[in-house]
Amino acid sequence: MKKLDATSAGFHQELHRFRRRGSEIPPQVLEDVHKIIDRVSEEGDDALFALTRQFDGFPLDRTNLEISREEMEQSAKGADPRAVEWLEHAAERIRIFHEKQQESTWSYTDDDGVELGQIVRPLKRVGIYVPGGKASYPSSVLMNAVTAKVAGVPEIVMTTPTPKGEINPYVLAAARIAGVDRVFRVGGAQAVAALAYGTESIPQVDKIVGPGNIYVALAKKLVFGMVDIDMIAGPSEILVLADETANPDFIAADLLSQAEHDELAWPILVSTSRSLIDTVEQAIERQLAKLPRREIARKSLDRFGSLIYVADLEEGARVANAIGPEHLEVMTAAPKEILGRLENAGAIFCGPFTPEPVGDYMAGPNHVLPTGGTSRFFSPLHVGDFYKRSSLLSFTEAGFRKIADDTIGLAELEGLPGHARAVRIRKDARKG
Repeated sequence: MKKLDATSAGFHQELHRFRRRGSEIPPQVLEDVHKIIDRVSEEGDDALFALTRQFDGFPLDRTNLEISREEMEQSAKGADPRAVEWLEHAAERIRIFHEKQQESTWSYTDDDGVELGQIVRPLKRVGIYVPGGKASYPSSVLMNAVTAKVAGVPEIVMTTPTPKGEINPYVLAAARIAGVDRVFRVGGAQAVAALAYGTESIPQVDKIVGPGNIYVALAKKLVFGMVDIDMIAGPSEILVLADETANPDFIAADLLSQAEHDELAWPILVSTSRSLIDTVEQAIERQLAKLPRREIARKSLDRFGSLIYVADLEEGARVANAIGPEHLEVMTAAPKEILGRLENAGAIFCGPFTPEPVGDYMAGPNHVLPTGGTSRFFSPLHVGDFYKRSSLLSFTEAGFRKIADDTIGLAELEGLPGHARAVRIRKDARKG
């Protein structure tokens, strides 16, 4: 891992590298994704069948594109009952947390009888993308689908690749637990395009959510506007902000928990203690030797791992804010005393017994989080992401006349006489 010193003169250049992470898009990948989207939008199901044979080695057709309810039930029989209980427990905690985020229609009436408000409605149909490559993530099914159901979305459509025709039974179990309505056996950029434009078999959705590789992420970016999306998610990230009181073995384990995701993950330690940095580095080496996914983790650590020394926690907070990590763990003597200084993070984990993996699975808050520094303006997936809102306006004549002159003035100020006339014609009409 790279050792850095925030007190050194050249550290701002290193911060620039952190801020630019994930911003470069390989031109060939972008071109490939464009071609896939265009093909699916023009050819529909036939494009899905051909691309699935090409990329997943599976002979997809209209008879097996959709995974039936019977198939889902049959697959679930192969799941460990204990694991199904874990998923049910996680789903309940996710539901309880997200119910706190629910919104409702509201309005108020002023002294002139003018009613103003907001009408809140759930989206009609949402698409969830579930990866099926290096790892399958039933937890992501729960985080996306349970949240949408809490919002009141009446139909949830899920797509997931099935390389060689195989699908993870726990993904299907999670879909059943979360209330997913339909599941389709297709992945990649072609699945995103199908959800965005609709095909003969896959219905068009209003919003696409869920993680994926660079092809999926780019496809979501390109179809935004035709449909809504949750965010453009990049590789996983963790930043641990620690002082001399922190447990180095805990920190090492947490950094490795993200490094094992994939070779592009960003594990970062920011600490006020040089001795802790050294001890954590040693602990990482010990634990890495026993990690089954150590080859993946090693590449992540070598390419993007960083151990950063800061003079004090105030400087540590500035570094953390500049990086804006997906996951931010605070392992200090008094974690909540520094919370007010931590502005940019997808999720903040306070104290030694709040490791990032509890947020991935069982805590309840959503684990769909902004990456690549986008926590400056993006938030975790929440119930509000599955609502659409309409403003409500209802004026009485008295209320209208009270603001008519000001409205006419602003319309003329902006050079829009037609706007002004639409107000003036009512103002000049006989009262009543």
